[in-house]
Parts: sequence; C-alpha cells; structure tokens
Amino acid sequence: MAGERNVTPKALLSAVITALVVGILGSLALRPPGSVRDAAESIPDKSGIEPIHWRVTSSFTNAMPVIGTAPAKVAADLRQISSGAIDLQLYEPGEIVPAFEITESIKERKIDAGFMWVGYDQGRIPASTLIAAVPFGMEPMEFSAWWYYDEGRDLGEAVYAEHNVMPILCSITGPETAGWFREPVDSLDDLVGLKIRFAGIGGKILQRLGASVTMIPGGEIYQALEKGAIDASEFSLPVVDQLLGFGRVAKFNYFPGWHQPFSTAHLLVNLDAWNALNAETQALIRLACKASVTDTMVEAESLQGAIIRDFGEQGVTAATLPTEILKELQRVSVEVLDEEAEKDAHFARILASQRKFSETYKYWAQKGYLPRDF
Repeated sequence: MAGERNVTPKALLSAVITALVVGILGSLALRPPGSVRDAAESIPDKSGIEPIHWRVTSSFTNAMPVIGTAPAKVAADLRQISSGAIDLQLYEPGEIVPAFEITESIKERKIDAGFMWVGYDQGRIPASTLIAAVPFGMEPMEFSAWWYYDEGRDLGEAVYAEHNVMPILCSITGPETAGWFREPVDSLDDLVGLKIRFAGIGGKILQRLGASVTMIPGGEIYQALEKGAIDASEFSLPVVDQLLGFGRVAKFNYFPGWHQPFSTAHLLVNLDAWNALNAETQALIRLACKASVTDTMVEAESLQGAIIRDFGEQGVTAATLPTEILKELQRVSVEVLDEEAEKDAHFARILASQRKFSETYKYWAQKGYLPRDF
C-alpha cells in the first residue's frame, strides 16, 4: 500500500491514457473494418505522432479549480505521452483574444484552439447552448452517454463544422448553484426587476419571468455585485464561486442549479488544423480529453460538500429555491426551448435527440438508483 501511495494521480492518469491508446490501436488490428465507430479515426494513416505547436486560449483563468485547471492538465498529459510532440501553449482569458470571441478567432485561425464553455456562443450559434448546459436537462452521466454513445457527438460536430471548428468534449461537471443573491428569494415576485448576471438559455427564462439579465465575464462579477450594479449572479460551482469571493457581497446562495444540471467545456480546434492531423494524433487528443471528462467530473464532485458545509462560518445561507419558483422555471424552460427550436434547425435536431434519449434513459434512472428521498 505504501508503494501505491507514491504514485501521483497525474502519473496514474498518464498511464491510463497510454494504456488506452495502446489497447485501442492494438485491438483494432483484430477487428474487421467498420466494427467500431471510431476505428477509422484511431488507425494511423501515417507513422508516429505529428508535432503540434498550437496557441490555445481558455474562457476560464487557470486559477479556477476544476474548470480552470483542466486545460493545463490536458496539455501536460499530451506533452508527456507524446514525448513533447504535442505542445499546447496555453493563454489566459483575454490575453490574446477576448474571452467571448474564442470561437470566431479559431474559425479565422487567429489562434489554433481554445478551451471554453460553448454556451458563450449562443448569440452566434444558438444550438451551442444545448451541448453546454440545458435547463432542467440531463445530468452529467446521462449527457456523457448521449454524447459518446448516441447522436450527441455527431450533432455537435455538425453544428460547429459550419464555423470551421471541431468541438471535442473535454470537461463535464455537475450542477452549478442557482446563483448568489444579495437579498432572499421567497416568491416569483422577487424575480421581477431583479438585476442578475446569467448565462445561456437560463437567462432568457429569467427574462421571461421579469428579471433584468446581463452577461459579463466571470472576472467582473464580484465588482458588479459589490457596487450594486447587479443584485445577483450565477457563475459556476461552489468551490469556484468561493474563490471569486461572491459570498462576501451576496449572502444568499440558492440551489439547485436548475439552469445547468450539467456543465461542459470543449476543446475547440480549427477544423483545417484538425483535418491536417493524422488519425493517430487525433485519437490521442480525443483520448486525453475523454480522460479529462472523467477527471473533471469526479474532482468537482469531491470538492463541493466541504464548501457548502462551511458556509455558516462565513455568514452565507445555502438555501433551496421554493417549489413554486422551480415549477414555474421548469414550465417556462420548456416554452423557451420549444420557441428556440422553431428558429434554428440545429437547435431543433439536438433538442429532439436529447429528449428522445432521455425518454428511454428515464427507465434506468428511475429504477436503477435509490430514490433521492429514500
């Protein structure tokens, strides 16, 4: 046991990725063509890993736990298991391109790749929000199943192909908080006129209920709350929000995270740059991101309980939104999602696919797990 404790998590992760690569590439030789969905992309059409020197920016600073540290972990793993051939040069948000213009910069190849929550693309790419976070939608395991083993990945890639971008799922976490509020929220009336920072489809839902919604980068939220420019804000997981200090200026943290039951981040790559890679190199990048999906999900789950437990010592109230509010938010969510589907074909296809998958998945979700109130 003592020897096992000397093996670092990073070393274990690298070993797992390496084993996956060797196992997949080796097993493909024993399988007939077309027997595995990813066979074509996993069989190298050139020998060896191609050298990559990409400039990669992120929508989250690397000081943020989980969502901010993930790109550096992926870059380090790829550098190690490729013996330095794959070199992702990471930049902070806004350092080389504005945080909300990452996709456009990748499309035009001002940068090669970016790590981001694609819900920020909602204005230009309406369907992007459905692969970023969906109000009252899938939880992380369900979304991952849909993405990897149903239509998710194909549909997501089809959306971004029109923008010359390849999206690779590279992180997933569980629910965010429903937001930090300067005053308590006891009824739907408290949402009317509320000045709140909110992202994604959730913002449109709150607007429908009378809130005044604005969208600002994470680094500007604390100051806006402190000065009273906004009354409330959502951003991320409790462990991230605590680091940003929201609890010092907004003492009511509400749950559950109805607007983001899952939250993803994707490695976005310029499509021309991606297509220029041989299949072996592409497979290695995909496998590193798939390992990161597992890592971010379990790391996030490990951290939140202690943060919420200690809220009382900071004078923060961890509160649950009243059922009346949650029911109305859910009703309006369906309404808004259906309206968005009528405006955009990609949005409609992805929403229909997710709902179809959930309709079958519920038989397992409802029967396979202990009830929450057991």
